[in-house]
Amino acid sequence: MKKIEAIFKPFKLDEVREALSEIGVSGLTVTEVKGFGRQKGHTELYRGAEYVVDFLPKVKVEVVVADKMLDAAIDAMVKAARTGKIGDGKIFVSDVSQVIRIRTGETDEAAV
Repeated sequence: MKKIEAIFKPFKLDEVREALSEIGVSGLTVTEVKGFGRQKGHTELYRGAEYVVDFLPKVKVEVVVADKMLDAAIDAMVKAARTGKIGDGKIFVSDVSQVIRIRTGETDEAAV
């Protein structure tokens, strides 16, 4: 099993959720986060004063999938989250050694 962590622009969340649902991903976790990459934030003007916005709002989606679904899930997320502009985000993939559903005690792929 693999854990996919994707960080992308907040307005793309519904599209990513729908794309994952279409391929059969049944659950995900969403966290509102702030950060920056190469874009290093930006400056804004507010009431005549200029200030630097170092951390930009992003959304982090975490999902655990079976190994056979990994490529389809990544493709769906990339297509749904891409705008073609700087700051589209990143996807990180890591191994998951064990999953346990607390309510039923199911383990591993049955618990996903």
